[in-house]
Amino acid sequence: MATRKATAKWNGTLKEGNGVMKYGEVEGPFTFASRFEEGKGTNPEELVGAAHSGCFSMYLAAIMSADDFTPTSVQTTASVHLGEDDGPKITSIDLDCEAVVPGLDADKFAQYAQTAKEKCPISRLYAGTEINLSAKLVG
Repeated sequence: MATRKATAKWNGTLKEGNGVMKYGEVEGPFTFASRFEEGKGTNPEELVGAAHSGCFSMYLAAIMSADDFTPTSVQTTASVHLGEDDGPKITSIDLDCEAVVPGLDADKFAQYAQTAKEKCPISRLYAGTEINLSAKLVG
C-alpha cells in the first residue's frame, strides 16, 4: 500500500500566528480564527472532513461495484464537529451521502452504506468518535 504525506508549518503564537497546510497539489492557509472562529482560511478539521468524505464515497462505490452495481455518482459531505474534552477534540462526524445507483434498492443501499461507514480507513482511524450517517439513493 502507498504512503501519503502532508505538511504544515505554523509561525508565531496561537492567536496571532498563521500557518500553511499542504497535501498533494493543494495548499491552504490557516489561523486561530479559521479554526476556532469563523475566519478566512482552512483548518485541520476541514481536511479531516475532506479525507473522510472522499474515503467513504470511494469505499462505498467499491463494495457496490464488487456486487455488480455501477454507481453513477456517490456524493458525501462530512461535517466535523470540534468540541471540548480536556482540550479541543473532534467530538463527532456527520456523513451525509447521496448516491445514484441504477438497479439498487434502498434497503440494500443502506446495508452498503453502513458497511462503508464501519470499514472505510478514515472511519477506522476515528474509531471511538461518534460517526453519524445519513445515506439515500437519489435520481
